[in-house]
Amino acid sequence: MDRDFDLVIVGGGMVGASLAVALSPLPLRVALVEAFAPDSDAQPSYDDRCTAISHGSQVILNTMGVWQDMEADASPITRIHVSEQGRPGIARIDAREQGVPALGYVVPNRSVGKALWKRLPAQSNLQSFMPAKLVSMQPGENAVELDLEQADGQVLSVGARLVVAVDGARSITREMAGIDSDVLDYQQTAIICNVTPEQGHQGQAYERFTQSGPLAVLPLGEKRCSVVWTVKRELAESIMGLDDESFLLRLQEHFGYRLGRLLVAGERSSYPLYRVKARQQLAQRLVVLGNAAHNLHPVAGQGFNLSLRDVAALAEVMASLEGVDPGTPAMLEQYMQWRREDQDKVLGFTHGLVRLFTSSLAPVKLARSAGLLSFDLVPGAKKLFARHTMGRAGRLPRLARGVPLL
Repeated sequence: MDRDFDLVIVGGGMVGASLAVALSPLPLRVALVEAFAPDSDAQPSYDDRCTAISHGSQVILNTMGVWQDMEADASPITRIHVSEQGRPGIARIDAREQGVPALGYVVPNRSVGKALWKRLPAQSNLQSFMPAKLVSMQPGENAVELDLEQADGQVLSVGARLVVAVDGARSITREMAGIDSDVLDYQQTAIICNVTPEQGHQGQAYERFTQSGPLAVLPLGEKRCSVVWTVKRELAESIMGLDDESFLLRLQEHFGYRLGRLLVAGERSSYPLYRVKARQQLAQRLVVLGNAAHNLHPVAGQGFNLSLRDVAALAEVMASLEGVDPGTPAMLEQYMQWRREDQDKVLGFTHGLVRLFTSSLAPVKLARSAGLLSFDLVPGAKKLFARHTMGRAGRLPRLARGVPLL
């Protein structure tokens, strides 16, 4: 068993596994540390929720060679309809206007996980430690020493020239590295479920801003929709406690009848919403990725897509090494300089949307309505917005342009 690696990725969720696959063509020794066994249904990243994968992210996954294994479960988003409850103004974005087959896709997290983890055993440059947990980490001048606790309780020591912390918003690795995070409680809870409407969605996704918070209704298969309903924290428990009929009536009041009556609701789950932002993403021989770096509000569905662009950029920087130590400050700063602008824009945009559409001030309400009305009439604004939400703006990594790393 090899115990010395170029990179050790701590966290095998959607972002960590994506990085492991992205690095597969490179002559790097890579280790993946994951707390859950590969066949475990308890992996929180691969639960029954769905993820909105942007057009740009689909290109990355396709270039990595994993899209074909999740494509059958992917529901294309061909149009997006944006509105505000009780206010005039509607904004629409159409894939045909943007010259793409789909603005994005809705994919069950379990399908994403299966497609990514299917690739891991075949990678000649990858060694997986599953299940295993990081229990200590000691950075040195030339390498980082990590102690991993395995399922049998034994502790294994491994070395890495670079550690990638991608173990979630409550990252233990980030904490061990002494990196603090800023946490903002939105005082909101996301209620997740699937519903079957009376009418077909025709590939259209809906983002509706209600008095309680954003409500996303996304196409899922031919007849169902995935719902992400953001409500004020104090209302969440009572809504979760409703029977299915009462829940559908309440949801209908907020969404309206654009898809006719809502007929069936699936199992509901909920989780509180926080913005978590690492105060820094680089430390000695360590880089922070995914929710460990920036955990976003689900409005506009940008979290995973932003992280996947981070993955693609880091993999490209690693591909340019040609024998250079991957953990040097110069290499890590090269990555951070590349990604800082995109991250700042997405974090600012997401947080701004939440604040804009939860304000009860009359001038802000009027501005929102005027903005939605004008947005639908100004092609330039619509195109710019679409490019950003599709992950096609700014400097794109090779994988996002459909170009392999090697």
